[in-house]
This record gives sequence, C-alpha cells and structure tokens, in this order.
Amino acid sequence: MSADLRLVLFDMDGTLVDSQVAITGAMGEAFAKVGYAAPAREAILSIVGLSLDLAMAKLAPGADAATCDALVEGYKSSYMVSRQATGAAHSPLYPGTTEMLMALNAVPEYLLGVATGKSQRGLDAVISTHELNCFVTRQSADFHPSKPHPSMIHTAMSETGVAPEHTVMIGDTSYDIDMGLAAGVTTIAVDWGYHPADQLGAHHIIGSFAELAPLLQRLWKA
Repeated sequence: MSADLRLVLFDMDGTLVDSQVAITGAMGEAFAKVGYAAPAREAILSIVGLSLDLAMAKLAPGADAATCDALVEGYKSSYMVSRQATGAAHSPLYPGTTEMLMALNAVPEYLLGVATGKSQRGLDAVISTHELNCFVTRQSADFHPSKPHPSMIHTAMSETGVAPEHTVMIGDTSYDIDMGLAAGVTTIAVDWGYHPADQLGAHHIIGSFAELAPLLQRLWKA
C-alpha cells in the first residue's frame, strides 16, 4: 500500500446529489402498482442507502417475497423513466459539490471514489449527467452486500492501495457511517442529508462542502 495516497469516498444520494423527490416519487409509484399505500416521506428517506430488497422489506414488512420483488422492479422502472425524462434536474447536485470535487481532485495525493446503494446503472447515469469524471473507484449495490456491510470500502481500498488510516467515508445516513466504522476508516457526516447528522456517531460533521478540504488537511497533516 502507498504511504502517500489518501482515499476520499463519498456516498451519492443525500450526500452529493439531492434525489429525495425522485426517490419518494418512484417509491410511491411502485407501491401504487401493487395496490399498497405509499409509505410516509420520512419512512422512505430513512431507508435511502440500503439495497432495494432490504429497503422494501423495511417499508412493506408484511409483504410476501413476490410482492417485494414487484416493488423492487416497479421502483427501478419508475426511477429510470423519471431520470430519462428530467435529466440533470432528476438528482441535482448539492451546492458546492462540483467546486469541492474539482479542488480535491487537483491534490495529487488524493484519490476520489464512490460507495453507494445505487445500482451500477444509476451510478453511471448520475456521473455521466453531471460529468463527475473524477472517481477512480466506483462501488455500487450490484456487486456488494448492502450497507452497512464494509465490502464497498474494503474493495475501494484494495483497488486503490490505500490503507484504512488514510481513508475517509463521507455520507449522510447511519448506513454510510456504520459502514465506515466497520471498515475501520475515518467517518464524516454531512448535515444536509436524510438522517440527522448529530445522531450518526461519525468522527466529524461538516455543514458545507467548503469545510471538507480544511478538515482533510487537518486529518492528514504531516
């Protein structure tokens, strides 16, 4: 492992992009297709970050396997149709995201990556839409156990050759922070996402992306 490189991993939904309108809309359509009432907005946002099968099991605990499968497929279909219809407006970037990523990407020692509960197709679409071509490692739900299992972070560290003590995980939900803690990396919670940041048990909390670069410098100063 390289002693010089530093790995900065980001969650996507609720951290880099504000997809709550798209998520709640697609979830409502998925539940309507199987004849169920849509869960409350707060309930839907509480499961953002989980793999869809686990999310549906939480949102529809009485549903049988076939219904849960139908909910998953209905959500995927509705979400994709909405994304294709609305483009960048489907999941807008949070303020300062582009500037922050450009600044961090300009630091030679920093490697940027993503660890998301999105599918690979969904992740690739967001990256393409917003031209976020700075991520050297992209971990998605298609190839890993659901968060908070640390598989995504372990794989990202393996791909980049960066040690846990030189890795940070930045996210907005308990699943992100618990994943980071399980992987033995430093965790940073953002306070604009879908779970209350002060309840996540992260090592650090930031209130804007302007705070991130100075925090990383303090963490990794010689």
